[in-house]
Amino acid sequence: MTLTQLEIFSRVAELQGFTSAALRLGISQSAVSHAIKALEQELGVELFRRHQSQVELTDIGQQLLMRARTLLGVASTLQQEASDARGMKRGTLRIGSFGPTASNRLLPRILKPFREAHPGIEVHVDEGPDRQVIQWLDERRIDVGFVVLEQERFDTFALFKDQMVALLPGAHPLAAHASVALKALCEDPFILTEAGSLELVSRLFSSARLTPKVRYRCSQLLSTLEAVSRGDGVSVVAQASLPEAGDARYQVRPLSPPVSREIGLAVLDQRESTPATLAFIRLAQCIDF
Repeated sequence: MTLTQLEIFSRVAELQGFTSAALRLGISQSAVSHAIKALEQELGVELFRRHQSQVELTDIGQQLLMRARTLLGVASTLQQEASDARGMKRGTLRIGSFGPTASNRLLPRILKPFREAHPGIEVHVDEGPDRQVIQWLDERRIDVGFVVLEQERFDTFALFKDQMVALLPGAHPLAAHASVALKALCEDPFILTEAGSLELVSRLFSSARLTPKVRYRCSQLLSTLEAVSRGDGVSVVAQASLPEAGDARYQVRPLSPPVSREIGLAVLDQRESTPATLAFIRLAQCIDF
């Protein structure tokens, strides 16, 4: 069993296909097939169920995937510690990001100086809903992720705080108020954005013992903005996620009482983080967002 075989196994599991894994790894599909076959023969178990267009992990394959990612993470840390001794000239940093606030506002401002300071570090950015970033951290698919704090089971580093706001159609009666109570937002169809603060918004209503009339679920903030602008409903989003230019078709009002949201970086275990990951975190903490 080799680290290369485990890396190929992990990619096939992640992408659910031999062809897509081969493209991601930059090797031939036959090389991927050979590596998986050799690994299955060595272990004496079937790791994947083959279908026409994709593959899925067997039960034992699912168990072994977590072990494989742990071993790959340790190997990556060892390689980058050696690289750090040489001036961090090589290595890989895998970042998980979510929503416009992290992906458009925070991440670019960190990446620019990071790339200037460490040009030899290859950076991979995966984007998804906030709950998926947490899953990626748990599965060791990323080294560091942007998260909404608090996250007790991770080592976290606070970066930025903003406010949650009510998003209203331009001519909505509530737009005449200086602020909007959560209860008032339960009288209209509600549009739930799953891109960045789904868990936080859900907790807000649950803690207040309120149930919004969820009529739409949008995977992207842009879809939510368009739906609100058409008058399809109201929503609650993070202030920093909104376009700076604004749009007369929708109105933004603070919540009453005010609700803040804190964004930070999270790692599974700071003690096991690679030098590149720690350098990224240190740099991020020095930036005034």
